[in-house]
Amino acid sequence: SSGINAEYGDSSMKDERASAADSAESPVIAAVKVIKSRFPSLLIACDVCMCDYSSNGHCGFTDSSGSILLAPSVARIAEMSVSYARAGAHIVAPSDMLDNRIAAIKAALVSSGHASTAIMSYSTKFASALYGPFREACNSAPSFGDRKCYQLPPGSGRLGCLTAERDIAEGADMVMVKPGQFYTDVIRRLREAHPNQLIATYQVSGEYAMIRNYADSSGYPQVIVESVCSLRRAGADIIISYFTPDLLRMMRDGDGVLSM
Repeated sequence: SSGINAEYGDSSMKDERASAADSAESPVIAAVKVIKSRFPSLLIACDVCMCDYSSNGHCGFTDSSGSILLAPSVARIAEMSVSYARAGAHIVAPSDMLDNRIAAIKAALVSSGHASTAIMSYSTKFASALYGPFREACNSAPSFGDRKCYQLPPGSGRLGCLTAERDIAEGADMVMVKPGQFYTDVIRRLREAHPNQLIATYQVSGEYAMIRNYADSSGYPQVIVESVCSLRRAGADIIISYFTPDLLRMMRDGDGVLSM
């Protein structure tokens, strides 16, 4: 199905509470309403996280030592999720990787009358260097420290499966492995362990940059399709990719590379 992922807004609108994430002037909420009115059949998913709107650049509130304050952070992320659902999002996608937020979001959606809004959890998000181009473009790097205390170490596939299992148990409708290309083994493990679970993966900015560079310099655009096929073959049902415009154009033009 066709869809759009409404993620980040204006990075200049930052404060300690990440107020711009769901204020009346929120660019994401405004975008969702416009998209919904112009393209009523389009599936809309909203990334939910504090990092691009918080002055500290982290995915939650922090104390004086820089440690994440879990309870208030989870409560704020649940509050943001309800705001996006109320605006018209069909899917909310918490990308913060904080413990126990899926249960809190599910409870908040139900109690606010948005039980039909699905949750796509960034359940298995690795602390990867492949996010670099995006963070630079969006000015979303933390103002201090890093996100390794709540994202996963790249070498820990089993821990990635464990966090996905936790989120499935809390009610996630979809789980995600991010990045995708270097973690197809984790996608495959999840597919084998949960054959009926919807599994998403995110082909992130660093993956896009590498593949784009080769595709453009070599004259082999089929590498784009091949990269997506590898994620699908590993077991992903949903692929979020910066290559979506290229793939749609290939489909529109009947490009033969899509038959591979």
